[in-house]
Amino acid sequence: MNRIEIELKLSRDRAWLLETLSAMSPDELHAPRTRSEHDPEKWWSYADHFIHTTLIERNWNDMVRRHLRGEPALPRRLRPDGAPQSREEVMAGIHEWTEAWAEEHRGKPFDELARIGLAARAETFALLADLTDDQLQQTIPGAPWADGTIGGILAANADHGRMHFKWAKEGEGRRE
Repeated sequence: MNRIEIELKLSRDRAWLLETLSAMSPDELHAPRTRSEHDPEKWWSYADHFIHTTLIERNWNDMVRRHLRGEPALPRRLRPDGAPQSREEVMAGIHEWTEAWAEEHRGKPFDELARIGLAARAETFALLADLTDDQLQQTIPGAPWADGTIGGILAANADHGRMHFKWAKEGEGRRE
C-alpha cells in the first residue's frame, strides 16, 4: 500500500467506527458483549473493544520506531529462567496487559475514549508523514500482522477496529 491508500483507509474506517459507536446510547456502548480473554468472569463492551484498538495502535507505532532505530521491533518474551515463553504464555501476558488497559478506561464516556484514540491516530499519521516510501515497504522481522511491512501494519489499524466491532456485535453477551 502507498501512503495515500493507507491514509484513506485509516481515515475512512475511523470515521465509520466513530459514527457507528457515537450513535449508540451509553447503555448499549457499555453493555457486556464478549468475555475477557484474560478473566472469563469479566465482559468486554463495544467501548472496551474500541479502547483496546487504541492500545494496540500505540504499541504498533512504538514497534515501528524501534525497527527504524535498528532495535528489535518485537522484543523476545522470556521466562524467569531465560527460556523463551510458549505461545500460550505470550498470549496470556498480552491478554493480561490488554485487560489492565481496558479496566483503566472502563466506564469512561465515549468522548474521552475517542480523545485517547485520536491522540494515537494522530501519532500514526505523524509517523506515516515521516516515513519514506522505502520505509513503508520495509518488513518488520517476525511481525505477523498484514503483510509484515510497516505500511501494511499501519493500515491494519483500520482492520483491527472493524474486526473488534464485529466481535462485539456478534458477542455472546448481547441482549437482543
